Amino acid sequence: MPGIDRRSALFGTFALGIGGVAAAQTAPPAVPGRPVPGPADPQETIELWPGGAPGVPAVPPVESVDERSKDAHFADRAVHGITRPRLVVFRPERPNGTSVLLFPGGGYRWVVVDKEGYEMGRWLAARGYTAFVLFYRLPGEGWGAGPDVALSDAQRATRILRARAGDFGIRPDRVVAMGFSAGGHLCGDLATRFDVPSYAAVDAADRLSARPDGAALLYAVQSMTLPTAHSGSRTQLLGAQASPALERAHTPARNVTARTPPCFLLHAEDDASVPVENTLEMRAALRAAGVLAETHLFPEGGHGFGLRLAAGKPVQVWPELFRRWAEARGLA
Repeated sequence: MPGIDRRSALFGTFALGIGGVAAAQTAPPAVPGRPVPGPADPQETIELWPGGAPGVPAVPPVESVDERSKDAHFADRAVHGITRPRLVVFRPERPNGTSVLLFPGGGYRWVVVDKEGYEMGRWLAARGYTAFVLFYRLPGEGWGAGPDVALSDAQRATRILRARAGDFGIRPDRVVAMGFSAGGHLCGDLATRFDVPSYAAVDAADRLSARPDGAALLYAVQSMTLPTAHSGSRTQLLGAQASPALERAHTPARNVTARTPPCFLLHAEDDASVPVENTLEMRAALRAAGVLAETHLFPEGGHGFGLRLAAGKPVQVWPELFRRWAEARGLA
């Protein structure tokens, strides 16, 4: 299906107040243009920027969604042109106090909201976690923050969760970040550069820490240096002619310190898109800095398996491995 202009309609919401939860409107179809069995989209959102996202391009992008699924039973929406960075909320019936901030992948070309966002959000909420899927801005769309634009949204989202912890039954000291593929790069960026001043403070929430209490990097883009780098993510983030210095500055393994939170790392060794060396480099950097890191490597699984595409393979156990890691770290 071609891209559809959904700037106003995608997951229809109306913002209320500073960083406030949006009031629900009638939800659009789960997949534009055709019905898909399964639960409806969540209708609760949090707008990140009360006065609009900073550094808007002279010609703002238009939010659009491409439906990529060839399976009538599952959506696979890829969103780009995001000008309203926001969190979509998955509330559990009985919150366990832990929030998980989800960063879907998409090569920094778009945000893949179903496979690595909504599906995981539902899984987490069914087990007591309060999950938040981040619709983050894309660095190739002209924003003033350049390569740090998605990091700005991730920092702001983490601070808002802490500021509004009481509204969601979560604890401000149990905020976990989880990212997939290019979203895994964003997760690693947040875990290592949480205190970088990537935007000007807008309200009291920005006095709070943006450091997550744990980070899960799943088949994550990490290195920005070829050939280890995922070339598409690197080009979208840094441009085709990035200098070695710029590559180093945006490679999470180069930015690990003793303050980096405990990490859960997962990768399939047959990943043909993002080489497993991305995770191996991150693991080595974490160990050298004395940061706790649990690493799981699977010989098969490929790339982008998320939850549904892992079914029937040994890698399908990964969500329970994450859950046990979170419990062992006091994050559940």
